[in-house]
Amino acid sequence: MRIAQRAQRIEPFYVMEVAKAAGKLAAEVAGSASPMIFLNIGEPDFTAPPLVQEAAERAIRTGRSQYTQATGLPALREAISGWYASRFGLHVAPERIVLTAGASAALQLACLALIEAGDEVLMPDPSYPCNRQFVSAADGTAVLLPTTAEQRFQLGADQVAAAWGPRTRGVLLASPSNPTGTSIHPDELRRIAQVVAARGGITLIDEIYLGLSHDDTFGHSALGLGDHIISINSFSKYFNMTGWRLGWLVVPTDLVPAVERLAQNLYICPSTISQHAALACFEPDSLAEYERRRAEFKARRDYFLPELDRLGLTVPVKPDGAFYAWADCTEACKAWGIDAHHPAHGSWDLAFELMKRAHLAITPGRDFGTADPQRYVRFSTANSMAQLQEAIHRLDKAL
Repeated sequence: MRIAQRAQRIEPFYVMEVAKAAGKLAAEVAGSASPMIFLNIGEPDFTAPPLVQEAAERAIRTGRSQYTQATGLPALREAISGWYASRFGLHVAPERIVLTAGASAALQLACLALIEAGDEVLMPDPSYPCNRQFVSAADGTAVLLPTTAEQRFQLGADQVAAAWGPRTRGVLLASPSNPTGTSIHPDELRRIAQVVAARGGITLIDEIYLGLSHDDTFGHSALGLGDHIISINSFSKYFNMTGWRLGWLVVPTDLVPAVERLAQNLYICPSTISQHAALACFEPDSLAEYERRRAEFKARRDYFLPELDRLGLTVPVKPDGAFYAWADCTEACKAWGIDAHHPAHGSWDLAFELMKRAHLAITPGRDFGTADPQRYVRFSTANSMAQLQEAIHRLDKAL
């Protein structure tokens, strides 16, 4: 069977390959004194709070499961608009908000609406691997620009200006970022947006971890820079609704019809049950619970990072949001005789050794770019404090 070149260009999602191996080993050690601990997947251990679950049950019970508009329930678009106003002091018109089948669908719609064959999109290295695959699926090319700890692993305006070429269409950023948990300083983000706008380009920004910001300096939406910014968000992370597959896109008003046409044809509408459930996310009791959980994520970070540093798994930039730790594993590799500078080994081999020796699943840097991925591993601190403490105990013993 002939496979389309578009499909062949899409690289494997190595995070999931590691997860499969961890799942297989977990089944083998289940019931032992040392069951597998999973710090490899960015999924909150919290599930949707009670009011959200009740709203879903109520929608099913009362038969509210028919198709909605492709852009989503008007009431939910209004609720999201109200959240931007109360949380960030921003006026985002509901008409600019398009509900999607997860943030993945939001990125797909944005890329299909804006990227032509041959267009180039600038992105930081490291960055979330699936984001560049959405660009590729739209027949564009993701251009990864290496970043450093001094840059907080984020692009700078001067870097964007220097890399801009005749085929550049714009930038795709993430703040806070996966895998580093770092955000772009608001002043630098403003300068990037100005550089892009001056060249007639587009600024897309993945803000799915924005609700999980832990530093007032960075906890601002890029939408405050103007109506030309395109923001991707999700109910998965802050709102703890990963498997419900519901996200949203904020676009300029004149882009809504094109995005709506694409959504109508690609998936008709997001899950109706998930949309009715998500309305309860914005109830005062639910918001209070989300803030309690955000504080718990911060407490986990504040425990885990110093412990990693103590063990020689240095985190060069303290994450200001999300629930990740991007750790330099050079010293740990040396301790086990692993070549930390070999592109095919380094963090990849370390991750599998930890899986076998400590029954601890983490994510090697291979997925996230080409700028020294063998030097870094990503820990997810989305697991419980008890699990994080046990993980440190096992790391301490293994290393």
